[in-house]
Amino acid sequence: MTTISSRRASALLLAGLATSSLVLGACGSSTPDHEKTAAKPALVSGTTLTLADTTIATTYEASGVAEPLQQAMVSTKLMGTVTAVTVQEGDAVRTGQVLVQIDARDLTAKANQVAASIADAEAMQREATAHAARFAALYNDSAATKAQYDAAQTGLARANAGLQAARAGASELDAVRSYASVRAPFAGIVTMRHADPGTFAAPGAPLVTVQDVSSLRLTVTAPANVIRALTRGQQIAATVDGRSVQAKVEGIVPAGAGNLYTVNAIIANRDGAMRAGSAVTLSMPQGTTTGIVVPLAALVRDGDLVGVIVRANGADDRRWIRLGTMTATHAEVTAGLTTGEVIVIPDAATVPASKAGV
Repeated sequence: MTTISSRRASALLLAGLATSSLVLGACGSSTPDHEKTAAKPALVSGTTLTLADTTIATTYEASGVAEPLQQAMVSTKLMGTVTAVTVQEGDAVRTGQVLVQIDARDLTAKANQVAASIADAEAMQREATAHAARFAALYNDSAATKAQYDAAQTGLARANAGLQAARAGASELDAVRSYASVRAPFAGIVTMRHADPGTFAAPGAPLVTVQDVSSLRLTVTAPANVIRALTRGQQIAATVDGRSVQAKVEGIVPAGAGNLYTVNAIIANRDGAMRAGSAVTLSMPQGTTTGIVVPLAALVRDGDLVGVIVRANGADDRRWIRLGTMTATHAEVTAGLTTGEVIVIPDAATVPASKAGV
C-alpha cells in the first residue's frame, strides 16, 4: 500500500482546486455579451414632427378639356382656284396676315368696266351740272319756262345718282377683290390646312384653321350643389396635363342635362406650353374641415403601399396609411395616424430613393 505524506496531499488538493476554478471560469465566459444586455435598434436619421389637427380646405374636382379662347375656320366669299397657301400647320400668324390667295384675274376685267362706268357717270354729271346752271340763269331772266328749269334740275339729280351708283359698284368690287386674299382674323397658331394650291375654293368652305392659344378656356361639368360656392371672376386651382395653374372663373351655365352645370374658367398661356385639347381638372372650393396632414417628404412607398415612419418608445416603425387630398407639398391622411403621434421626415440618404416621397 502506497502512502502519501500529508504535505504532498495538501499540495495536490490545492492544484486540483485551482484547475477546477479555471474550468469553471472558462465555462462562465462562453455566454455572449448581447444576451446579457439587449442592443437597441438604430433610429432613422431625420426630423421629427408631432401630428396635430390642421384646417384643410375641401374641394370638388371635375375633369374636362382645354379649348382655345378663339378659333376660326377661315374661308372666302369668293369662288375660284387657290393659287397659294402661305402657311404651314404650327405656324404662328399675326392679325391680317395673308394665309391663302385665290385666283381673281376675272375680276380685273370687271374692274376696268367699273372704272369706265365711273368715268362716264362723272362726264354726265358735269354736263348735267352745266345744263342745270344755264337753265337756272335763263329762268331767273324769264327766258326759260318753269318746266325747262325743272327738267334741267331733274337731269342733274339723275346724273348725281348715276355717279353714286358707279362709285358704289367700285366699292363693292374692291370688297369682292379683297376676298381673294384670305387673312388671319387674329393672332394665333395655324392648326390645320384644309386646302392646297389648285384646290377649288367655294364660298364658306374652310381653308385654314387658326387658334388663339395665348389663353385657354377650361370647361368642366359639375352638380348644382358644387357650383353654389363659385362666383364669376373667382380664382381657383386647376391642372392641365399635370401642370398646376390658377384659373379665373369665366361663367357658369346650365348644362342642359339633369341638375348639372357647365363651368368655364380661363387660364393664361402666353408661352403656348399648354395645348388645346389637353385633359384638365378644376378644383372647386367647398369649405374647410380638420384633419391630419403630413409633408410629402415624410412619405415612403413600397409598391402600391404608402406609409410613414412613426417614432414611439424610442423606436421607429413603418406604418401604412391612406391618403386623401394632396397639394404640392402636403398630403391629407384619412386613416392610419392619430394626433399626438410623432413621425420622422427621413433624410434623403436614410431610405431608398425609390421609396422616399410620393
